[in-house]
Amino acid sequence: EVQLQACGGGLVQPGGSLTLSCAASGFAFDDLAIGWFRQAPGQEREGVSCISRGGDRILYRDSVKGRFTISRDNAEDMAYLQMNSLKPEDTAVYYCAICGFASRVIVAPYNHWGQGTLVTVSS
Repeated sequence: EVQLQACGGGLVQPGGSLTLSCAASGFAFDDLAIGWFRQAPGQEREGVSCISRGGDRILYRDSVKGRFTISRDNAEDMAYLQMNSLKPEDTAVYYCAICGFASRVIVAPYNHWGQGTLVTVSS
C-alpha cells in the first residue's frame, strides 16, 4: 500500500536549521508530486511545500519562502525539507504526502499521512 514516512524532527533553537526526510513506498514515486504539510496542536493541517514529479515546479507557502527548501531523489524514492532560520511558529508535526497545486494553494488529494515527525522550535 501507499506509505510515506517522515522523520528527522527534533528540538531546535530559533534561527537554527533542521532537515526532514520522507521515505515513500507502494507507488510510482516519480509519477507524483510530493509535499510537506504541518499541523500545530489544536490547528488545521496546512500545506508547507510541494515539488512536482520531475522537480521542475516547486511551491512554498508564503511564511516559509526563503527559509525552507524542498527536494526529491527519485532514484531513492525520497523527499526532503531543509529548514533554515526556524521560528517558534514553525513548531508543528510535519507530514509528507502526495500533493498538488491548486492555484497557489498546496493541497493533498489523498489520505496517506503516516505518523509525521515533530519539530519544536524553542529557546
